[in-house]
Amino acid sequence: MATLDPNMPSRFADLKRDIAASYPDFEAHATRAWGEILKELDGSTKEIIQKGTDIIPQVNFADLSKLKPEEFELIKKRGCVVIKDVVDDTEVESWKASLKEFVKANPDVPGFPEGDKQFFHLYWTKAQVLARAHPNVLNASVWLNELYHRDDGSRLEGVDLKTPLTYADRFRIRHPGVQWDAHPPHVDGGSIERWEDETFRTCFADILSGNWRKHDPYDLEGRVNARSSLYKRPNQASVFRTFQGWLALSETAPHQGTLKLFPDVLLSNAYTILRPFFRPRAASVACDPLDPQNWEYDISSPDFPGIYKTDRGFTGPRPNLQSHPHLRLDETMISVPKVHPGDMVFWHCDLVHSVESEHTGQDDSAVMYIPAVPLTPQNRDYVEKQRETFVQGLTPPDFPTASPEALYTGIGKAEDIANPLGKVAMGF
Repeated sequence: MATLDPNMPSRFADLKRDIAASYPDFEAHATRAWGEILKELDGSTKEIIQKGTDIIPQVNFADLSKLKPEEFELIKKRGCVVIKDVVDDTEVESWKASLKEFVKANPDVPGFPEGDKQFFHLYWTKAQVLARAHPNVLNASVWLNELYHRDDGSRLEGVDLKTPLTYADRFRIRHPGVQWDAHPPHVDGGSIERWEDETFRTCFADILSGNWRKHDPYDLEGRVNARSSLYKRPNQASVFRTFQGWLALSETAPHQGTLKLFPDVLLSNAYTILRPFFRPRAASVACDPLDPQNWEYDISSPDFPGIYKTDRGFTGPRPNLQSHPHLRLDETMISVPKVHPGDMVFWHCDLVHSVESEHTGQDDSAVMYIPAVPLTPQNRDYVEKQRETFVQGLTPPDFPTASPEALYTGIGKAEDIANPLGKVAMGF
């Protein structure tokens, strides 16, 4: 596990000043927006706490083409959705059995925790290859990709939301009763890059200009060419995933090691992006950290709360009760509803998420990580490199190099992908 250092390089103080200087009357507009966001968060967090798991939208795969406009808008507001019955139970259960057999046949495969491996650094088992190429999985990805758009309705060169690509990731088979602290609340898909990369920063221009209510988390402008991995840190995705996701391989309910989400993508974005420009006022510890009056504008520090320096770049955002108190994460991280084999869970690439530390169930909690990825020039280039690692049985480009999977018994091959769309998705 990398050592996390919250103290940022001094140059990031210059970054803050540069950002502030690029927007007219930044201090005034940001201060007004900050106060509005804190007020809105107070109401939103209370609603999230009150509704609990029921706040997470659920739809049936067969009904994706029949949703009403208000159902679309609810999914976009929450930034997450459970899609039921994407893959037949029997097929999924065979994949899970195949994964367990693979691990049993290859006991030296990398994973953690040591001595009782449950999260596996494996990408090319036959079951994973088949799942990613399944037509329903790819069609669900297209549906999610098409929630994104460009404000003027025009198309971006080289972008096709109807052509899904495959991003190879890992799987877990978590055992009941095991404490899990590996995935506290965090946001993937870019760390300090959200502020440092000029293109990525345009995604949040309305927030930085003070017009935070106009921020559209589904606007393609800026997303397509954003550099989300400036430092090439292992496990930092360099592709644009519209939604992260996983396929349930088992029945899993709240408190059984499932995913948790902060289901308000607009407000969490607005708060996260402006948080580095504000600090608590120097006062006694008795002051209420949730009171907007106890915060003030400040760009003198290089620190970006929730962003941490590692020996290989930067990680985060990792909000917590101290760095981002207004999210009330001890109460607002909501477990997704009960899922069954073949259901899929997806969450927006900016959404705060975590994994339950407890698993009080009786059976394994098993999922394959399969995000929604559209065709873009950067994504296409990545998939071409990924394809070669697949053919050679090597670790995909974004991940820490592990033992070649080609050495293991039972990995997937190109000929296992029968679906033509699946072949295209893998770069063939």
